[in-house]
Amino acid sequence: MTRVDVSDDSLFGRDNLPYGVFSTPGSEPRVGVRLGDSVVDLALVLNDDVFARPSLNPFMAQGRARWAQVREELGVRLEGDLPDDAVHAISEVRLHLPFDVADYVDFYASEHHASNLGRLFRPDAEPLMPNWKHLPVGYHGRAGTVVVSGTDVVRPCGQRKAPDETAPTFGPSRRLDIEAELGFVVGAGSGFGQRVPTADFDEHVFGAVLVNDWSARDIQAWEYVPLGPFLGKSFATSISPWVVPLDALQQARVQTPRQDPQPLPYLQEAKPWGLDIDLTVEWNGDVVSQPPYREMYWSPAQMLAHQTVNGASVRTGDFYASGTISGPEKEQRGAFIELTWGGREPVMVAGEERTFVADGDEISISATAPGSSGGRIGFGEVRTRILPAQQEPL
Repeated sequence: MTRVDVSDDSLFGRDNLPYGVFSTPGSEPRVGVRLGDSVVDLALVLNDDVFARPSLNPFMAQGRARWAQVREELGVRLEGDLPDDAVHAISEVRLHLPFDVADYVDFYASEHHASNLGRLFRPDAEPLMPNWKHLPVGYHGRAGTVVVSGTDVVRPCGQRKAPDETAPTFGPSRRLDIEAELGFVVGAGSGFGQRVPTADFDEHVFGAVLVNDWSARDIQAWEYVPLGPFLGKSFATSISPWVVPLDALQQARVQTPRQDPQPLPYLQEAKPWGLDIDLTVEWNGDVVSQPPYREMYWSPAQMLAHQTVNGASVRTGDFYASGTISGPEKEQRGAFIELTWGGREPVMVAGEERTFVADGDEISISATAPGSSGGRIGFGEVRTRILPAQQEPL
């Protein structure tokens, strides 16, 4: 038998217990929780085959009462001795995409980010579009290209047209960018035609992950009028392998920034779901930004209410992201287009001036939040390396 010892300052203590899918050299992928520097096999510890699956979806579909029951049982079981074959060092396992992605929606919920881009793209107009403070703006993304941390991303190709070019050309993106975001994973779905009110957010959403929503800014700029993001966004979205359950984030709940004008009734919250989460963005090992999620104007409960208010259903495995997280200070900007002000203000990375992501670059996004024990809990990281574009078609 094995007892898992966890240091008091661990980001993965018993007040966290994030879920993921892992495998060992001799096993198929299955569900575990992270405790300290170990991964605990839940199928063995809880004697439940729902955790022997290669995805969290079957467990998440069981609903909030079951999520709470399992978390309570784990709180007891993990205090004692565990079977030796149920405990694996984090360094000895492979981590997989933790859930099967059903649908993917990306929002645009940071006022600081939206205002910065408005000033960049429309310097002679109001930074925010007229609808921005009335509803959470979003678009439907591509579920099939959501990948787990550690998956290399190939530089995308597409049409792009620089301001000094008379016609578009085809080739690799020249302005590849990141977007540091937080994503929310739907566990319990809703019926077709059924709205999900803000008060029911935690009845449907299982937990949160870190997101890097890759953006080819030059491809996006040429294609997005009038219908919005398409090839500039659909090539890859990277997420962290650990899903932090909402129950682990109760201590992180804060008020959202003051919303003016007051949202319409379906977007109002009795107890807002703002979250005090601090992100860190590293570019080739150098910390270049520390975005604060607590600055996000729209909450995840409001995002869910808005995407279902027309009767659109959500399903187990649906996933929606917050949009770029940015704060009021330059060092809090969660996208390089903001951080370098459209490429006009380079930042120093490993001793050289940089604007957008180059081939071979490695980007890592991590985050922590207050935990119930008085310390911090962690989300792990989403880490990605950029590979050169594939050879252009003849």
